Amino acid sequence: MKFRPLGDRVVVRRVQEEQKTSGGIIIPETAQEKPQEGEIIAVGPGALDEHGKRVAPEVKVGDFVLFGKWSGTEVKIDGQELLIMKESDIMGIIEGRKAPAKKAA
Repeated sequence: MKFRPLGDRVVVRRVQEEQKTSGGIIIPETAQEKPQEGEIIAVGPGALDEHGKRVAPEVKVGDFVLFGKWSGTEVKIDGQELLIMKESDIMGIIEGRKAPAKKAA
């Protein structure tokens, strides 16, 4: 299934990083806070201004961003837990961040 956000909405996949203490103890997922960092996987065409002109979004697919703790609406699409939020909920783009390596199954 393909999902295309409308207006100034974006679809974000939270970045999950392994959580370990400095002593090497792995923190269970249920005890972790949800990350406030994610990768943009879809971007809407942009909002309309007061004159009806389209304002292009500042983020693009593949950008890594920081967003507010309570930002967005959690949805499940094709078995993936994603967030849909307005571009204004994004605090900034993380420059120089690389996508985590995929684990072999």
